[in-house]
Amino acid sequence: MPSATRTIRIAAPIETVFAFFTDPANDLKWRTGVKEMRADGEARVGATVHQVVSGPGGRSIDADIRITEYTAPTRYAFTTVSGPVRPTGGFTFASAEGGTTVTFALDAEVSGLKKIFMGGPVQKSMDAEMSALDRAKALLEQ
Repeated sequence: MPSATRTIRIAAPIETVFAFFTDPANDLKWRTGVKEMRADGEARVGATVHQVVSGPGGRSIDADIRITEYTAPTRYAFTTVSGPVRPTGGFTFASAEGGTTVTFALDAEVSGLKKIFMGGPVQKSMDAEMSALDRAKALLEQ
């Protein structure tokens, strides 16, 4: 099962960091694989966020998410509700001296033929999401 987790420290207040990561418009700034991202209404549990990501050969793949946890300013989680792979993920935020720690985790259940053909690319994509946290950190610390 592909999965990835990473914790980083950002020199910004927890409220600022939470607001950044829970605003879908910001994903275009720090996640390179995202082509489109927009909320269909206010951020809350049960809300859907429309997402289009780059797939193999650069083709567009719908990968909408549904918010499963929204506890400001400490927790934001989601499950993917469209697309060939449907990972779950979440952010946990904690105040730290001089800033905020952010832990980002992703998991995807991939079985059968999907595991054989898509397991490696899905893991690579998740690893790229973890690396992209460095761009978010840079933006927040400007």
